[in-house]
Amino acid sequence: MRILDRTRPDLAEFLRARRERLAPGDVGLPRAKRRRTPGLRREEVAALAGVGLTWYTWLEQGREIGVSSDFLDNLARVLKLDATERRHLFLLAHARPPAEPGITFCSVPRLAARLVSDLAPHAAYIINLRWDVLTYNGPADHLFGFGKHEPTRRNLLWMLFTDPVLRNTFAQWEKDAPAVLESFRRDYAGSRDEVGMRHLIDELEHVSPEFKAMWRQQDVLAPCTGVRTLAVDGTLLNFEYTSLLVDGGQHLRLIVYALTAPVSF
Repeated sequence: MRILDRTRPDLAEFLRARRERLAPGDVGLPRAKRRRTPGLRREEVAALAGVGLTWYTWLEQGREIGVSSDFLDNLARVLKLDATERRHLFLLAHARPPAEPGITFCSVPRLAARLVSDLAPHAAYIINLRWDVLTYNGPADHLFGFGKHEPTRRNLLWMLFTDPVLRNTFAQWEKDAPAVLESFRRDYAGSRDEVGMRHLIDELEHVSPEFKAMWRQQDVLAPCTGVRTLAVDGTLLNFEYTSLLVDGGQHLRLIVYALTAPVSF
């Protein structure tokens, strides 16, 4: 609890400010006559959140009391907090962010798509939480053959385990494939109940015994950067690669491969 001492005054001010910006009608209460102070009363928030007035008052005063994640979610609903405000509430009250639902987004901001194009001659592409390849530049298409796959099958994990051409591109596939899969598990763990993610895993386990065996090893690899050897037009070339978060809210990642020595495609 001592770790929260620094944030308790901020929590108190945040709750008070968000309570005072709401009118009774905003939360389904009868519209009251003119009040001496703006917003909802503490007793109204406490009743809507299902807690006692004294307990809620102590919370808003910044006293040293513990709160559950369920209560904070309920309070965020009562105070009509948006996603950013809800996260801020959790950080102030718990010193950690809330659990977020993993949602697969399939759109790329225009500026991010432009960045991918401008990164040529370096190979670059953007994937979502499910590792669908949403946009890519010419050098990336040359390396990985994204364009020959239908958009619904343009998934990095699916291609890695089912496309023999891409498999041959990874000169050290037996080493690289498990490493890629271990990185994917990070996003899988954050997806919670994402149906599309689970469907992808089920499909891959059905069509690829190698994937099934690797997946069930439960290995986890944190780094998303390093050097890989790729076979390009019959020549083995070393590429440095890295993964950059370009949109945390939509779980979009930019992957860049850069030759260790200049080569024109």
